Amino acid sequence: MTATAVESSANRIGGDKDGIGKTDPAVGSVLPELRNTLWEDGVHARASAGVFAVLGELPRLLRQALAISWRTDRVRTTIVAVTIVATGVLTTFGLLATQQILIQLFEAGPTPSRVVAALPALAYLAVLIVLRGSLGVAVAYTENGLTLRVGREVKRRLFEVTTAVKLDSFDQEAFADDMERASRGTEAAVELVRATLWLVAGVVGLVAVVAAVVVINPWLLVALVMATLPNAWAALAIGNLRYRTYLAGSVRRRRLWILHNLMAERWSAAELRGYGLRGFLLNQYDRIMGAETEAHLRLGRHTTTMSTVGAAIAGVGSFGVYALLGVLLYKGVIPLSEAATCVIALQAAQRSLYNVMHIVDGLYTEGRYFADYTGFLDRARDYLPPSPGTAAAGSLRSLGLQDVSFTYPGRDSPAIKNLSLRIDFGQTVAFVGENGSGKSTVAAMIAGLRQPGEGVIAWNGRTLSDYEPASLRARITMAAQDHCRWPFTAATNIALGNLSGDGRRGFTEPPRECIEAAAMQAVAHDMIRELPHGYETMLDRRFANGQDLSGGQWQRIAAARGFLRDADLLIMDEPSSALDAHAEHALFQTIRDRRGVKTTVLITHRLANVRHADVIYVLDRGQLVESGSHEELIASGGRYAEMFAIQAAGYHEPE
Repeated sequence: MTATAVESSANRIGGDKDGIGKTDPAVGSVLPELRNTLWEDGVHARASAGVFAVLGELPRLLRQALAISWRTDRVRTTIVAVTIVATGVLTTFGLLATQQILIQLFEAGPTPSRVVAALPALAYLAVLIVLRGSLGVAVAYTENGLTLRVGREVKRRLFEVTTAVKLDSFDQEAFADDMERASRGTEAAVELVRATLWLVAGVVGLVAVVAAVVVINPWLLVALVMATLPNAWAALAIGNLRYRTYLAGSVRRRRLWILHNLMAERWSAAELRGYGLRGFLLNQYDRIMGAETEAHLRLGRHTTTMSTVGAAIAGVGSFGVYALLGVLLYKGVIPLSEAATCVIALQAAQRSLYNVMHIVDGLYTEGRYFADYTGFLDRARDYLPPSPGTAAAGSLRSLGLQDVSFTYPGRDSPAIKNLSLRIDFGQTVAFVGENGSGKSTVAAMIAGLRQPGEGVIAWNGRTLSDYEPASLRARITMAAQDHCRWPFTAATNIALGNLSGDGRRGFTEPPRECIEAAAMQAVAHDMIRELPHGYETMLDRRFANGQDLSGGQWQRIAAARGFLRDADLLIMDEPSSALDAHAEHALFQTIRDRRGVKTTVLITHRLANVRHADVIYVLDRGQLVESGSHEELIASGGRYAEMFAIQAAGYHEPE
């Protein structure tokens, strides 16, 4: 089957190259959020590439895969390579041994004598078969260990980058897209190495068969090519058709994935039942799955046709081989034993070449995904923070912001503009303002999580960038508004606030009494003790005996995590938004107890909780508009006084 005919057939099924499946009647017009995803880019590239383009990419992909394998585990890579070559050599000797057996069996004379004469070659072949089997087991075992190490290494390299880049990076759409592609590329790295090993094994096996045929009779090589290439070409063409059909179902698969989440996940279960949406969602599933089933049936019909045509062409080639063998036998050019050996070699070559073509398909696709991974590692250097300082951060005496401005990626207006203020040791400082005024952004910059675009943030008179990050981090702790709900035990969730150790040698949690003391400060101790396993309760329903917490309970855990470190500077960003009145009062009493002993930055919308702050900074659209104590700001009658009056009015009877 020609490449043109195959691609024409694929186009009839798959549609146009760039708009495959975009007007599927089962799902209607495609919504913007259901555009082709990055997960399908490699498949799209394979569907668009011709057979020669795929073959042309092979050398580069093989070099990449072997480089990864060698860098990860040289010993196992060497063992696999040597074993594969040895297996190929044994294949060649096995075919030659088969020829010797046939020579002895086809000799003139009594059958018992011929069998006895063939016994040495038969024993030799048996030994070769055992050795080949043993080497096959060794290759499989070594390859498994190698690919596991490759997967571990490439994923660790990715995580080393994603955990080191600036926090601002995650605000950039290009970075998020790039990172997601790289995540798919880590899986591709393992498949790329595995496919390369299989490809090398297949090629070595094919070469072994060719070598044996050449030794037997060089003329048979031409016949071998005629009998094997058409079927292999058909295999590549069918692969192209499968990829195109896969792309045609992109929107359907995304719709089915969405429906799965809607009908089988906990977050939607209550509303699904409350509104009686079961029938509606099942109807959606039936429509889309019906179209998906029809597409696969259509693919089955076409691939069956193409396979039949390919097999027919290969059959014609095989007939040509047998005809050539007949002619050579008739003219006495080769003996019957050589002809029989050639038939065995022909069957082995067809199997090897067919498998190799299937592997080539996958290798090309995975190579595209792996390129996303390597490209991300290269581009990630632009997202890394500048070289850190080396100075050790001392106890906080003062923290100053001078003409600080900050703009989020993709936005025209700054979140913070020309902000200057000072925080002294022992003070409780509050930032207040409406949503979007820049409070959390200021807190993140003070914590060193974001770097200002302009201006300077100084710790004891020196910019934050002068200090060694670990020493500065030990002096600051932050309970964020959008705290993470870590899928660990309650004790570990709190202990994360002050772990000791490093990533390679492990970490040590603080003593349990310290964890419990922090929980008491955050009004979380009694709540944790009431959990089924107390502090050892897993806080994630996805684990056995795991538990869910309410928003307020999680907020207590996050506050305890912040209190655990007992740092010079504690930043509390909306620490009580989900707390009940009792817990809120107790939490802010703990914060008030820090006055004069430790420094606290407090962000909250509940202005009654900042009345005792030493200084209140009022922000509006990223700018400082007022500052002073509660009494001073109330007396001035400005924005703070207005906000406080609005909140206070909610506690009085309307007139």
